[in-house]
Amino acid sequence: MAKAFASQGDMTEKNITFTEVGEGLWAFTAEGDPNSGVIIGDDSVMIVEAQATPRLAHKVIEKVREVTDKPISHIVLTHYHAVRVLGASAYGAREIIMSDTARSMVVERGQEDWDSEFQRFPRLFEGHESIPGLTWPTTTFSDSMTVYLGNRRVDIMHLGRAHTAGDAVIHVPDQNVMFTGDIVEYHSACYCGDGHFADWGDTLDNIKWFDVDAIAPGRGDALVGREMVNAAIENTRDFVASTYKPIARVAARGGSLKEAWDACRAECDPKFSDYAIYEHCLPFNVARAYDEARGLDTPRIWTAQRDLEMWEALQG
Repeated sequence: MAKAFASQGDMTEKNITFTEVGEGLWAFTAEGDPNSGVIIGDDSVMIVEAQATPRLAHKVIEKVREVTDKPISHIVLTHYHAVRVLGASAYGAREIIMSDTARSMVVERGQEDWDSEFQRFPRLFEGHESIPGLTWPTTTFSDSMTVYLGNRRVDIMHLGRAHTAGDAVIHVPDQNVMFTGDIVEYHSACYCGDGHFADWGDTLDNIKWFDVDAIAPGRGDALVGREMVNAAIENTRDFVASTYKPIARVAARGGSLKEAWDACRAECDPKFSDYAIYEHCLPFNVARAYDEARGLDTPRIWTAQRDLEMWEALQG
């Protein structure tokens, strides 16, 4: 039987957890599905990552309502990917925040990404009919900005390219907690299809500099305590490097994409094959690493058609 493309064969509903990572700070996680974060201020709530659809966003809202009745005023989107942003309309927030670069990527490739991810993740897009269209920010920033939720300060920063060119992280200084989006993962494969391998490690160093007490990562369990935080950062670093280095060696000698795929699997399968969405991510990671190793700095735009052409090529 042919292997299912991406996550087309994963139709099992995931168990949700809602973990307090600091006072008034929560991580919504679901067994390797995209995470969301919750920051409760004096008078209102900020959500980090909107989920793929309004249906999934309402699952986040249900958890929020278990701990506060304050209105949701802000959404921060760490990057432009459809599974992170298309549920934004459900929250009724007055502010939707992205980096300038992330917004430019919505302009450049937002619809193509939506079409592509729709076929990759059928379970996440159940109820897609309620999505009103692409999600656009009301506010953008270049390097950093600060939002005050009453007296609670929230710093939103671009610390470097990694998962995408426009990644944002969110730091809450009073608890020294960070929401990293997909720059950091825990026991979940990093999706690198729109990534920047050469920069990712430096961006992880920039996150590490904050010496935070907890992280809500992009996927996987909440990371509470510095030991768990640092282990996840270093594990993410190892995943990215282990993906890129064997592929770069193949590209340097003029080898093919299929040879790069085989080299990557030989390096990564023994260490990461049990990670959530590992098989989903691998073909996209190989294709992007192969392009970057051959000098293509800006990731090519993924489309539904390109997805399938790449998958067919790798399957022979």
